[in-house]
Amino acid sequence: MIRPRRLVHAAVSGVVALSCTLLTAPAQAAPGADEPAGTVRLATEKRVTVDYPWAGASGFQYRPGTTSVTTVDYPDAVPPAHAGPDDLATGTDVLNTRDGQRVLQKHRSTGVTATVTIPTGQAYRAAAGWSVLTMDGTGALHVLRTVDGTLTVDTPVTGFPAGARPVLYRTGGSVTRLAIVYALDGKTSVGLVDLSDGAFRTYVTGDEATPQLAFNDRWLVADWKAIRVDSEPGTAPTALTRTDAQLEAVVGDQLLIGNPGFVLGGTEAALTARSLVTGASATVLPSSFGGIGPTPDGGALATAGPSSLDWNIHRITPTGTGGLSTTEVARVPAAATGVQGLAVAGGELFLYGATPGVSLRYSSFQLDATGRPDGPQTRRSPGLSPSTCLIGDAACPQLEALGDGRVSHLWTGETGQESVVTVGLDTTTVLSAPTDGDSSGRIGAGTGRYVLYNGGSGKQRVVDFPRATTAGETTLTRDRTAAAVWGQTLWAPGGTQGQVTGRNLKTGTTTTITTGAPCTPTDIQAVNTWLYWSCGSSAGVYDRATQRKITVPADLGPARLADGFLLRENRTTHELLLTDFHTGTATTRTLVKLPATDQNTGGSNGRWAVDRFGGPIAYLNGTYGEVSIVPSGVPTSPLAQMEAQAHTPSVIGKAFPWSPVWQLNKPSTWTLTLTNASGKIVRTLTGSSTGAAVRPAWDGTTDSGSGTTGGAYTWKLTAHPRDGQGPDLTLSGTMTLG
Repeated sequence: MIRPRRLVHAAVSGVVALSCTLLTAPAQAAPGADEPAGTVRLATEKRVTVDYPWAGASGFQYRPGTTSVTTVDYPDAVPPAHAGPDDLATGTDVLNTRDGQRVLQKHRSTGVTATVTIPTGQAYRAAAGWSVLTMDGTGALHVLRTVDGTLTVDTPVTGFPAGARPVLYRTGGSVTRLAIVYALDGKTSVGLVDLSDGAFRTYVTGDEATPQLAFNDRWLVADWKAIRVDSEPGTAPTALTRTDAQLEAVVGDQLLIGNPGFVLGGTEAALTARSLVTGASATVLPSSFGGIGPTPDGGALATAGPSSLDWNIHRITPTGTGGLSTTEVARVPAAATGVQGLAVAGGELFLYGATPGVSLRYSSFQLDATGRPDGPQTRRSPGLSPSTCLIGDAACPQLEALGDGRVSHLWTGETGQESVVTVGLDTTTVLSAPTDGDSSGRIGAGTGRYVLYNGGSGKQRVVDFPRATTAGETTLTRDRTAAAVWGQTLWAPGGTQGQVTGRNLKTGTTTTITTGAPCTPTDIQAVNTWLYWSCGSSAGVYDRATQRKITVPADLGPARLADGFLLRENRTTHELLLTDFHTGTATTRTLVKLPATDQNTGGSNGRWAVDRFGGPIAYLNGTYGEVSIVPSGVPTSPLAQMEAQAHTPSVIGKAFPWSPVWQLNKPSTWTLTLTNASGKIVRTLTGSSTGAAVRPAWDGTTDSGSGTTGGAYTWKLTAHPRDGQGPDLTLSGTMTLG
């Protein structure tokens, strides 16, 4: 298991994980540069257990863990036809609230109220619908109900065995009956009180001190023995096959069983149903545990879902054919967890935080062209074990979003050797490349397939991860200097002061540019045609497209270059400063005032990050787990190709499709056409870029589904900028199939 570098000063506490909450701003015109486009919250993947303080025919209340109670109305709920204490069936929608010697009752869907006054000498024991169960000083039980909502009527319970000691009072899937577990002569028994007349009947006797039980108006199941409620006196219950799961509820003729004590590794608990008539079993809800219980109208509520990203409460009701129907009625929101690293690239916000078992994981949110969140939180890596960071790291974990759907970080092995790691295209794959024993390094830069590693040994490596399907390998090793990678070019200081040389990592050819720097740069960054240099006390940007030399501020700490602007943080005033130079003249403004109290150690990829691929800025806004996104307000560069892996295959098939990768400089929607030697288009593929990378796959079939013949083919890629700025990009090439 890979272990990424971890924050030293931000502790991971508890067993938590990532989940999804979008806190987007209302739909509106594009906000100003200092106005957030939206906010997201990194939430735990750990599913919480809920309980139900109340459930009725019109809705229910639930409480996740120790949080506040949430009330949910069932859609299209139809309240009972009559609401009054003299009709017990209407009690399925009654909310009972105890206040000393009074029980306040309210029929929720109609608003009818009643007050049951508990007589002196009696004590409250339980309530179901319109009925309240009490016990007097002699141990006798009573059923209390009102007449006209005010006058309390006391009905003594009859048939309860003399000398029996009540152990437990339990409500279930009924408002006409209430269960009592009692002990007598060393045995534990379970019976039901008929709340209409106070008659008690014992149904099951066993050896368990507190047997599991579930019941409705048809069945009582206790100690894994089942019996019809309307069976003749003296009828023996039927023994059921016992499991290590819990008896949760009886719905119709189906016994719901869930929350097993043991689940095999790699599997999840499920809520199952066993027919009390035929004995047949079936799965009701997969991935279901905790939060399962009966409702007084004869149904049940249960939580289910693969993670807190999709953790829901379902209503279970009987069908007319003896089966069960399930309806999702509420989504349980996940709790927030701390953001320990963030990066933005190609319209994707990557957040790094804790997962179950106190490991770590990347999650992401898609952003639209204006920077607004556009979809739920999504897993982007497996669970990653933590390791330590270097002392004094300004941003830890130090990570780099590559603009092709991946994120790169450093992993320290048991021997102290570092490896460059990439994750992100799925939830399981981790690709790495060792650094030949190097350690104490930094990721200097990275885009697409290439990652620049600055080793503590003084060596600098360019690591190549082609097509994100194989482990990386070092393609270039050199002495460590200021350097940047953009596309397939490595930029580093030239042989003369102020010069910067670009080396094509595929061909080895070089290009030298005179930037006007009065020194050998100590920092170089590259984005599109922009080259940033810094000497510490002075800094500038060189535009390779127009040969313009632009002076930019150098009075603060390290800056981050983006498309047409520079981002810096004033750690004294907590201002995030944006310097716009796309016109050739640098102008600086305060983008946002960051919280005065750090949530982590700060710096790019710590407190804030910027999308170098034509996108927005993200920053921690001071609320635990929350990240706000703000657009730069700077026009983006035209769509362009940075690098391509459009290899030419000789054979194509469903098992081995042609899978080219075109790394572009910003997100796009695209169309790829394949034309045969006769000039006929045989296949058209469309899609959206992964980050800023176009990743189609052609299996050799035509649009009609038939196979293609061998010969020459021409491909044509047309990419449309997702932000609508600039013209479409068209690329083309040929290949020959055998």
